[in-house]
Amino acid sequence: MKIGFIGLGIMGKPMSKNLVKAGHELLVYDFNKTAVAELTALGAKTVENSAKVAKECDVIIIMVPNSPHVRAVALGEGGIIEGAKAGTVVIDMSSIDPVESKLIGEELAKKGIEMLDAPVSGGEPKAIDGTLSVMVGGKKENFDKFYDVLKTMAGSVVYVGTLGAGNIAKLANQIVVAVNIAAVSEALALATKLGADPELVYQAIRGGLAGSTVMDAKVPMILDRNFKPGFRIELHIKDLNNALNAGHAVSSPLPLTGQLMEIMQGLKADGFDKEDHSSIVKYYEKIANVTVKK
Repeated sequence: MKIGFIGLGIMGKPMSKNLVKAGHELLVYDFNKTAVAELTALGAKTVENSAKVAKECDVIIIMVPNSPHVRAVALGEGGIIEGAKAGTVVIDMSSIDPVESKLIGEELAKKGIEMLDAPVSGGEPKAIDGTLSVMVGGKKENFDKFYDVLKTMAGSVVYVGTLGAGNIAKLANQIVVAVNIAAVSEALALATKLGADPELVYQAIRGGLAGSTVMDAKVPMILDRNFKPGFRIELHIKDLNNALNAGHAVSSPLPLTGQLMEIMQGLKADGFDKEDHSSIVKYYEKIANVTVKK
């Protein structure tokens, strides 16, 4: 299948590589010339803007940082809407405000362009090995049509509902992940302060009710003092901001999300915003005056 792919960042680049490896013909666009060159070396074709991607492809995947970027790619000057014909399907795999997903989808629909919102979870490691979790909103027939394409990049692809529902699920995911990392960090900081070995405490509790995928992914990084980003603090701040905005819009209080936002803002102030979100532990280390490590 000929697929357009716009956005070759920390997630988009490995995702697009998996599409090429699966035998799809790829047309890519990004400002990052180094990333574009990597895809070109694998056989992808490149063009100058999103409109030219849309002109040549009936399905276009977007993977960019946030709502304004998706709007620019889809509706801005040189955007998809300028080049796409009726019947084109846009699959936005970015994590953005679900209200904005609906609004962008409505504008595209005026030109006969369909849209799915399909944000992902799993970070760079799962993007690389093609085992992301994908949450999809939009028309069920479009989900069914492109399920196999999405499965090329993912271990789990789940239909959630109408357009915007994918990003609603992603916001819920990001709340749970952030609170989970914070709870683990708080607990291991306490264990360290009390004189216990945090690695042994982790091994003792991971098999019980406290155990989680988040714990198993992030505690080894914390103990090894490895904060190389799989998912950066600054991106989690963006997601929590979208969650808080969505919650405020419908009067759904998010007290834990608000607390995590302030913790992450503190980490940003300390210069850790480019690090992995496992750096949440550094907030607890700072206030408890301990270091959680092997």
